[in-house]
Parts: sequence; structure tokens; C-alpha cells
Amino acid sequence: MKVILAAVGAFLVGIVATFLVIGGGNNSETAQSFITPNKMADAVHVVIEADRTAYSKNIVNRLVNEEKVIKATEHWKEDKSLLLPAQMFRAGSELAQKNSSDFSYALLSLWPINKQNKAKTPAEREGLQAVIDHPNEPFYKEETLGKKRYFTAVYADVGVAPACITCHNEHKDSPRKDFELGEIMGGVVIRIPLN
Repeated sequence: MKVILAAVGAFLVGIVATFLVIGGGNNSETAQSFITPNKMADAVHVVIEADRTAYSKNIVNRLVNEEKVIKATEHWKEDKSLLLPAQMFRAGSELAQKNSSDFSYALLSLWPINKQNKAKTPAEREGLQAVIDHPNEPFYKEETLGKKRYFTAVYADVGVAPACITCHNEHKDSPRKDFELGEIMGGVVIRIPLN
């Protein structure tokens, strides 16, 4: 599992490095003239969404629901089971943040099962509501946290596999139990430092 997480983290760090090289190296003024924060966030989101969808559909849904060879549980280490898709997302996010300070990302929701996945800033709350109202449009906003300015992007997170829907609808701590396949369940929040 550590190898998979390391590969995902390395891949995301590679994307950031590629953007910096395309933009002229480590000179942030030169890089910003070629790669805007929203373009960088969009590109990072494409990779995150692809990995999340592939894991949810090709691993969890296939092995748990279709072939029924293993379970996916919250206590995956103790149960010797698969990580839930949200746990895989968090593990990759934490590894990426440990390896790079060029950006961070999180999976948040207005209806989180795990309270640490709720929106904490006004921009996160506004962004989550915006992607519910307009799921095909990313939400972009600049915000200041502490003394740092950030470009914050929020993208709709869609329930792509029956495993996602079943887990959320049947979980004892879920504040919402009526999700349907293809519905917005939350948002991917990508934050890029500006100063």
C-alpha cells in the first residue's frame, strides 16, 4: 500500500515540477506568466479525479460489490481490507503534502461522515455550495489564511460507483442517506499558495 501511495504522491509532485519547468524553472514570476493558478489547479484535479475514479470503480466496486473477494472498511488495517475511497484520497493527499508545499488538496463535503472532512473556511463552504449548484463549473477564489494568500479551487466530487453511494447511505454517522449514483457528494478542494 505504501508503494501505491508513494507512486501517487510522486506523480502529483511531478505534475507541479513539470509546470514549473514549462514556466521557466523555479522563478515563480516566469512560471505564473505561463501557468496560471487556475490552470495548475485544473491539471492537478484531472489527475486526482482520474485516480479517484479508477480506484473507486476498478478496485473497490469491482472487488467488493461485483466479485465479492474482499471488503473495504474504515478499519482497513485491523480488518485486512481495502481502504475506502475517501481514505485512499486522504492518504494520497497527506503524502503529497509531505513531499511538496507547492499545493494541497482535500476531499470535503457539506455532509461529511468524518467531521474532519467538513468545510472549515468561508471559501470552502462557498465553493462546495457552488459546485452543487453548478457541478460542471469549478469554483475559484483567492483567500487569506493566517498571513498567506492562496488560490483556492473547488471541483464537484461525484458518486461514480455503487460502492460510494451504498457506503454513504448506510453509514451510521452519515448525515445524509439518500445519495444516488452520479450525484454530487462533496468537492475536491485544491489550494495553491500565492505569495
